[in-house]
Amino acid sequence: MQTVKAYAAKKAKEPLVPFEITRRAVGPNDVLIDIKYCGICHSDIHCARNEWGFSLFPMVPGHEIAGVVAETGANVKRFKKGDKVGIGCLVGSCGSCDECRAGLEPYCKTPIWTYGATEKDGKTLTQGGYSQKIVVDEKFVLRIPENLPLDAAAPLMCAGITTYSPLRRWKAGPGKKVAVVGLGGLGHMAVKIARALGAEVSVLSHSNKKEADAKRFGAHHFYAMSDLKNFETLARTFDLMLNTVSVELNWNAYLNLLKIDGTLVILGIPEKSPTVAPFSLISARRALAGSLIGGLPETQEMLDFCGKHNIACDIETIPVQKVNEAYERVIKSDVRYRFVIDTASLK
Repeated sequence: MQTVKAYAAKKAKEPLVPFEITRRAVGPNDVLIDIKYCGICHSDIHCARNEWGFSLFPMVPGHEIAGVVAETGANVKRFKKGDKVGIGCLVGSCGSCDECRAGLEPYCKTPIWTYGATEKDGKTLTQGGYSQKIVVDEKFVLRIPENLPLDAAAPLMCAGITTYSPLRRWKAGPGKKVAVVGLGGLGHMAVKIARALGAEVSVLSHSNKKEADAKRFGAHHFYAMSDLKNFETLARTFDLMLNTVSVELNWNAYLNLLKIDGTLVILGIPEKSPTVAPFSLISARRALAGSLIGGLPETQEMLDFCGKHNIACDIETIPVQKVNEAYERVIKSDVRYRFVIDTASLK
């Protein structure tokens, strides 16, 4: 076992502060990773402030982890010292349920999240990537392509797979019109990936402020939905729509932008449950769906795809001492487009 430096929320709604955690000894199937970078996901803020009501403290957030293998257990075959690797939202699951056997580990009945959960012993809290090192079973370690920089690759572990999974599930590609609602941390990755998959991509944003960025990321079209005429112009236009924002929307208005058999997928979690008029669905055989992250095989597929197409996140790198300031800026949408902590600042 070893003690490492970290930043933690000791209680809900308190600022994150310097902290020390203990990582387990490297077992025969484990990989010890020197964490180099960790992205800040909006989920980190929800959890650190217990806004979803199930947080466990003290909590070291962070599930967008990129680093380098420092040590491997005796049975580890897939990785060696010096490999570029990542850890996403999961560090364990039961391994035996139908979902796990299908490579859909996030939908396991007993997933072990990277932070804010309990290990299989039922006592030890998992602690995340705002720290110097982490020990993880090799099954949950992902290989980062050599051509991707570690800092810009870190958010792929969550923002990348959260958008890639539904784009693949609903077959975004040539001949399909995909709309991305919101151009934040998730939205900008959705645009890059959907374009690389060959879809015709539109961004639906509140204002025109991010139009130039949307086009730079690969969007074919950009619409400011504060202009209500766009809801009429775009009626029955899209095959697939990804909602990447957490704010409350006029769900019926957005559903009406879908073609027959179109699907609106919820990725951002709104504070209030959507209110949907059944006619918005049945009038064009539309679907309102949800999607979490992908399983381990799909996450590795996503990383390989991003490596092939040279896709990474647009980031702002910060020292860990600025994490509380970064949280406030995320809430204000004042980041282009993902904060990433440089863990070398943990001293």
